[in-house]
Amino acid sequence: MIDIEYIHDAEAADIAAFLADLLSGELANTDGDIAISVPGGSTPFPIFEELAKVDLAWPRLAIWPGDDRIVPENHPASNTGKIRALFEPLGAKVVTLTQQDDTPHFALVWLGMGADGHIASLFPNTDPAPGDDQVLRRLTPDPLPPEAPFDRITLTMPSLLDTDRLMFVIRGDEKRAVFDAGVAGEHDLPIARLLGARGDTKVICFT
Repeated sequence: MIDIEYIHDAEAADIAAFLADLLSGELANTDGDIAISVPGGSTPFPIFEELAKVDLAWPRLAIWPGDDRIVPENHPASNTGKIRALFEPLGAKVVTLTQQDDTPHFALVWLGMGADGHIASLFPNTDPAPGDDQVLRRLTPDPLPPEAPFDRITLTMPSLLDTDRLMFVIRGDEKRAVFDAGVAGEHDLPIARLLGARGDTKVICFT
């Protein structure tokens, strides 16, 4: 069984406070920049909005979307565009995945998870592997989610696992059941593959 720190009944402000404390500590412990990876979708943005109110050394922070829909950044479906609009005015650097040949070691990789067990845009049909030799992949989900029927660009499992800690925000009983089954190794969905390859990386799950 994977050892996970669960924090239950967390509101957006609670998660933002956790992130602010974490980032403040990481920035204080180094003179250099730090990098984090964050998800898109509906759940993170209320948390982002709370976090953006915090006084951090934003210019020393690089924010990597874990994945994005392959659309222009001014398209409503672009995660990168919305993340950039929120954090770049504060001084943070928001990375465009299609322009990167390498990925950093992350202080934090924050992931969501779909009801089908996908993480980032590593959907079950894409057969993601911890031993992938690429840092980014362009993928087509099958089936295409009707709310966002676009090809995706995503960090691969090795990129996501190159981190000090993994964080999840899992909302709803259906997703929690899939997540818990992945923790227990009861299926082979992408979430289970990622957690099974995490080594000693700390895992935090807000519910």
